[in-house]
Amino acid sequence: MVTKKPRIVIVGAGMAGITAANKLYSDSAQLFDVSVVEGGARIGGRISSSEFCGDRIEQGATWIHGIEGSPVHEIARQINSLHSEQPWECMDGISEAPVTMAEGGHVLKPSFVDPISSLFKNLMDFVQGSPVDIADGVVGAEIADNCAGNLSVGSFLRRGLEAYWAGGGEKGLEGVGNWSRKSLQEAIFAMHESIQRTFTSADDLCSLDYNAERDYVMFPGDEITIAKGYSTVVEHLASVLPAGMIQLGREVDRIEWRNGKSSETDGGPPPVKLHFVDGSTMSADHVIVTVSLGVLKRGINQDSSLFDPPLPDRKNEAISKLGYGVVNKVFLQLSPPENQEPTNFPFLQMVFHPPDSESKNPNLPQWIRRTSFLSPIYTNSRIVLSWFTGQEALEIESLSDEEISIGFEKTISNLLFETEGIKFDKVLRTKWGTNPLFLGSYSYVAVGSSIDDIDTLAEPLPENKNLDSPPPLPPLQILFAGEATHRTHYSTTHGAYFSGLREANRLLKHYSCIGI
Repeated sequence: MVTKKPRIVIVGAGMAGITAANKLYSDSAQLFDVSVVEGGARIGGRISSSEFCGDRIEQGATWIHGIEGSPVHEIARQINSLHSEQPWECMDGISEAPVTMAEGGHVLKPSFVDPISSLFKNLMDFVQGSPVDIADGVVGAEIADNCAGNLSVGSFLRRGLEAYWAGGGEKGLEGVGNWSRKSLQEAIFAMHESIQRTFTSADDLCSLDYNAERDYVMFPGDEITIAKGYSTVVEHLASVLPAGMIQLGREVDRIEWRNGKSSETDGGPPPVKLHFVDGSTMSADHVIVTVSLGVLKRGINQDSSLFDPPLPDRKNEAISKLGYGVVNKVFLQLSPPENQEPTNFPFLQMVFHPPDSESKNPNLPQWIRRTSFLSPIYTNSRIVLSWFTGQEALEIESLSDEEISIGFEKTISNLLFETEGIKFDKVLRTKWGTNPLFLGSYSYVAVGSSIDDIDTLAEPLPENKNLDSPPPLPPLQILFAGEATHRTHYSTTHGAYFSGLREANRLLKHYSCIGI
C-alpha cells in the first residue's frame, strides 16, 4: 500500500519561505510533498540585491544587524559572500566623521552637534534597556514614570529634549543665520529622529510603542553589509531544493481552509485549497503563509479577503494593531566633474527647518525635509544614497527621475554652496510601498499593540480550542511565518529566518520527525 505524502505549500519565496522549504526538504525529503509558490518573478522577497552603474547595491534588506549569533552572517561566511573584488554598498560601514550642514549653507561644528547626538543616543539606549549615563538614566526614568497610559518612543524622546533644555542645555553656543540656537538643536534632534524612523519603518515615532522596545533583541558585534549581495544567502538556501519545487508567478488570491464548516474528517480531501489569480487551484494538508504584514492587512479586509473563512477575530485584531511601514532608498549617480578629478562627496548629514517653518527655503521640496543624510555608498563613489520613510517614502515612488534629481540638486546647492551646479546622471528608487506583493517594508510594534500580538499572529490555525470539537478539524492547516511573526527579532531578515525554521520544526514535530 502506498501512503500519500502530506502536502505542504509555502506561500512566498522570501527568507522565511525558503528557509522553511530548506529545512523540510533537508530533514525529511522523502516524507513530504513540498511546494513553494511565489507571486513574483524572483525569489528573495524583501531581499533584492542588484547593480547600479557598476556597483553592487541592495534595494531591500541591507544590513546584518550584529554578526555575533546571526544565522545570516554565518551563512554568508560559509559561502564566502562577505568578500568581493567588486565594490558594494556601505563596504566602508557608516562614516564616523560626517559633515553636518544646516539649511542655508551653515556648517555645524561637532561642538554643536555632538551634545544633541549624545542626548538622543542616551535616550534611545534608555528606551532599549542599554546602559546609559546616570544623569540621562535618571531623567529617562522620571519621564517614563510620569507618563500615564500608552507611551510612545516619540513622546518620550521629545520630553527628554525638553528636560535637556530645562536643565540648561539650551545655553551656550549661538545660532547661525536665520536659525536660533534652540531651533537648531531641535532640528538636529529631528535629524536623528528621521534616522530612527528608517530603523523602525514608523512614519512617526509617536506611533512606536515605548514598552515593546526592550523586547526587541539586537545581536552583539559589528553591523555589516554582504559584499556579494544579500540575495546570495537566499539563493544558497534555495540551491538544495529540487527543480520545480519553487513556482514563480503564482500569486495567491484566496486561501480556503476548514474551520468547522465542513464535516469532512481524516481520509477526505486535503483541508486547504489555494486559489490563484490566474484561476488555477492547489490543495494542501498544510500551508505556511509568509506574506508581508502589509499583505495580511489588506487580506483581512472584506473587499479583498485572503482567507475563507476569515481569520479568527483575535488574529485579525493583532494584524490590525501591529505597525507596518515603508522605507525606500534613492540612489543617484553624480555627473563627472569637468576637471575629471575623483569625486569626494562627503557623508552629509542634513538639518532642515520644519515643513511648517516660515524660515524654510521655498525652493527645497517638502519630501526631502524628513530625510536625514546623503552619502556616497563607499569612499569616493560617484553613487550617493538617501533613505526615506513613511509618507515621504511613498511620495518619491510617484515622482519622476527628473523631479527627484532636481530636488536633490537644489538641496545640495542650498547646503553646500561650493558644489553649486552639481548634476545627477541617473536615478534609482525603490518602490516597496506600492508593490502589491509587499505593500511596505517591515513591521514594528505600534502604540496600542504589544509583543503578544506578534505571538497571536504566529499561532497556527485552526486554534487549539477547535481541535477537540466534533468532528475533529485537521490540525496545522495554516501556519504563519515572516519577520512580523517573531517576537524578539521582528523587522529583520534573521527574524524571518528563525520564523521559517520555527514553522518547519512545528510540522516536523507534528509528524514525529524531529530527533529521528
